Formats: sequence, C-alpha cells, structure tokens
Amino acid sequence: MASPPGKGCNEDRPTIGWKEWLALPHLRIPAIKAKIDTGARTSALHTFSIEEYSAGNRMMVRFGIHPLQKRQDVELFCTAPVIDRRRVKDSSGHVEMRYVIETIALLRKVQWPIQVTLTNRDRMMFRMLLGRKALEHHFTIDPANSYMNGRTLARAYRGVSSKKGRK
Repeated sequence: MASPPGKGCNEDRPTIGWKEWLALPHLRIPAIKAKIDTGARTSALHTFSIEEYSAGNRMMVRFGIHPLQKRQDVELFCTAPVIDRRRVKDSSGHVEMRYVIETIALLRKVQWPIQVTLTNRDRMMFRMLLGRKALEHHFTIDPANSYMNGRTLARAYRGVSSKKGRK
C-alpha cells in the first residue's frame, strides 16, 4: 500500500545535510548558514537591534543580522510583519518571549514559507536554526553529510570587509 503524500514518501524530496547554506530572499538575505535541527520545533534567526513599529494596522519589526559567523562587521537590516509573539524555551531551558515572522526560505531549489522566531544568537555557532516544522514534507535529512547544497551562496559576501548593511 502506498503512503499518503507527505507521510513517508521521500523519493521526491531533496536530501540535505546537518548544516546548509540557504537564502531568505524576502528578507534580502542572500546567504546564511543554518543548522538543520530536527530537535527544535521552530526555526530561529539571529537578530540584534529589534524595533517594533506599526504600519497601518500591522505590527512590524525592523532588525539587524550578522549573517556570517564571527563577522560582526557584516550587517544586514530587515523588516517583516509580526505574525505572533511566543514563549520559546531554548536548549538551556531558558524561556524567552520572541517575535515570530513568516518569510520564504530557498534551499536546493525549493522555495517555501517558514515561520521564524527572532532572538540574539551571538554566542551560538549558527546564525540560524531550521527547525522541524519548517523542514517537514520538504527534505530528507542525511545527518552524516553537510553542505549538500554546495557553498555557492557563501560567495554572496566575498569581498565584504566593512559594514555595508542595508537600512
């Protein structure tokens, strides 16, 4: 008996490793290294200087990101509508109230909407966690491999040596 779509049918899903470069085109983030984290329910994006504001009747956030690990000199600034605020427990057990936004992720030629919480991940190795809710029905994960999408996206920042973020 065949499995229903999305329930065990993996042959049409691209395979990704435990860490990958991906893009968030609606946030104008051409490349960010993400840890593929099936242990995390939601996805998280490293942010700083989060500012809440209203645009008409919509709550919005403006925030900065350092898309490259160990590179505080590379900054991008983004805006997005807030879809929720949630209490999130991090891997250390600390509970934090976070903004939640929805954006488009692009990985292995697959574009799909994801919900992302905004938090400061300065002390963490990865600027983004891609959680299991964002991954389900889209990819097969091979934890023995990494960068199965290649490292081409990383070239987006080649030659960047000073704060050239977008405000």
